[in-house]
Amino acid sequence: MTLITLAEWWNALTSIEHVFWGVAVISTTLFLMQFVLSLFGLSTDTSIELDHDSLDNDLAFEHEFNLFSIRSVLAFFTFFGWIGILMYDNTQNASLALIVALIAGIAAMATVAYIMYLLFKLEEEGTLHMEEAVGSAAEVYFSIPETKNGPGKIHVNINGSLREIEAWTEGQRLPTGTKVRIVSMINKQSVLVIPDESL
Repeated sequence: MTLITLAEWWNALTSIEHVFWGVAVISTTLFLMQFVLSLFGLSTDTSIELDHDSLDNDLAFEHEFNLFSIRSVLAFFTFFGWIGILMYDNTQNASLALIVALIAGIAAMATVAYIMYLLFKLEEEGTLHMEEAVGSAAEVYFSIPETKNGPGKIHVNINGSLREIEAWTEGQRLPTGTKVRIVSMINKQSVLVIPDESL
């Protein structure tokens, strides 16, 4: 399609079609950009209303159901645009297309928001289990470098389930098989351990 043909096609559209196509193309482009960035770990879903007093995301899990996030808003506009295009093409009724597009957008936004809420709850539960591991005995699975020069791995039993956790130590190197005790959490994925001579 040449630029002239594209311009003619665009000029032939009605006002409501301009809205639907504009929203669909822009939101879909942003969605694809976010998806590509997320593949490289460069994108996180963020609430539209940010609380600047609680930016420490390592241990703060106060995730409640939030309808307005980047992903959910993008879902709204993406579905609004494409469903609007399809409805108007089939019915040529602008009012009906607008209503159905709004319903589809709201449904998509609510669905994405709920999925993100469930994922955050699972993450929160995992961290709560980590907190319960503080004070527990464990065994080094992958040697832990000395004086926090790098992480190792430990095996620990949490609520009857054997878990593999990233671990650090402030003392000497802890080789594989060393019995240790978890003394604190460093973040939601790793803990600080010390040798446990009593084990």
